[in-house]
Amino acid sequence: MKLFKELIVAVLLAAALFVTPGAQAHDYRAGSLVINHPWTPEPPVGAKVAAGFFKITNDGAQDDRLVSVSAEIAGKSQIHGMKIENGVMSMSELEGGLVIPAGQSVELKSKSTHVMFMDLKQRPTKDTRFKATLTFEKAGAVAVEFKVEPMGSGHEHEGM
Repeated sequence: MKLFKELIVAVLLAAALFVTPGAQAHDYRAGSLVINHPWTPEPPVGAKVAAGFFKITNDGAQDDRLVSVSAEIAGKSQIHGMKIENGVMSMSELEGGLVIPAGQSVELKSKSTHVMFMDLKQRPTKDTRFKATLTFEKAGAVAVEFKVEPMGSGHEHEGM
């Protein structure tokens, strides 16, 4: 029996070495969509909002659309776009959602399109995760977890 247990442990360890990087990453798949690493920077104490970032790749032959987002930490969540007019940056909800073109990727990042979690019920703190649902026109509802990372953690799209 001891030899059997040792063999099982060895097989499990060997299998772990051959897992593809995508399977080890913080990724989610829904139909032809791949959602890569949903994350949020830890907001300051007292903040009433937090931002959410991730990348969506559409491997399919048809466009899809991110139509809504909900999160357990927020009373309300929106997909926001950003624009600069006359030197003034503004954010607003993307009416109708965000198109994910067939065969392309869309990245939600700081100073660009992103998710805004509003009316925070609880402050996301670093090294924790919170549950959210991304709803797509074709792929449907996708349960994900956002990883909360400290500000200054080295993400190229930080600094919101």
